[in-house]
Amino acid sequence: MRKAYLDAIYRYPVKGLSPEKLGFAKLELFQTLPGDRRYAIENGPSGFDPAAPGYLPKQRFLMLMKNERLARLTTRYDDATDTLTVGVDGREISGNLGTPGGRKTIEDFFATFCADELRGPPKILRADGHSFSDVAAKVVSIINLASVAEIETAIGKPVDPLRFRANLYVADWPAWREFDLIGHDLNISSHTRLRVTKRIVRCAATNVDPATGMRDLAIPQALMQTFGHMDCGVYAEVINRGSVAHADAIWED
Repeated sequence: MRKAYLDAIYRYPVKGLSPEKLGFAKLELFQTLPGDRRYAIENGPSGFDPAAPGYLPKQRFLMLMKNERLARLTTRYDDATDTLTVGVDGREISGNLGTPGGRKTIEDFFATFCADELRGPPKILRADGHSFSDVAAKVVSIINLASVAEIETAIGKPVDPLRFRANLYVADWPAWREFDLIGHDLNISSHTRLRVTKRIVRCAATNVDPATGMRDLAIPQALMQTFGHMDCGVYAEVINRGSVAHADAIWED
């Protein structure tokens, strides 16, 4: 039995915007990481209904695959005040996303910042209990850092693991070990249990440098050419609730 450990935990309060590093998180049964993709920014009419929220493809929203300039933004979200702060080029704007005025402040910013990429007025979307994930199921995403290192070797350049925008980053697994775990259970710390459900197919969003917003790599192409697939990382469902923290041990049954 090989024990790996949790190297980092991230959530993305607003789909397509900056990650937020966490020291710990409470995982609830069949839910996403708390607050992950809580908000999205509609790019033209999406058909989203807050009264009956459902999965929509990411193309309905501002997102890195098409809108790489988003990576130039530094954003902070404060749970206590429901406030999003957006920084770019040395200036900041803030808006309380729980109020019409606060949402309009943020929407007006994106109407200017993404003006030539919009299909209609940008709109902040949210529904209680809903996550604007790339998949319909409520899951957490996991990246194996050794697999990222293999991609670096294949490309011959550094690859920031944050390109993959995952929730949990695992160290001390062999490269690609995560693919062998589909259908298997993982234990984290003493109580939390996840069931690995599927591999994550990678899109052009991973080509964007999360620090500069530049498309400087061709990761899906490199994956296909070198490994015969375009996958990196896995999704997992929470099947036993509990807290997870940085450096927690991870092991298989």
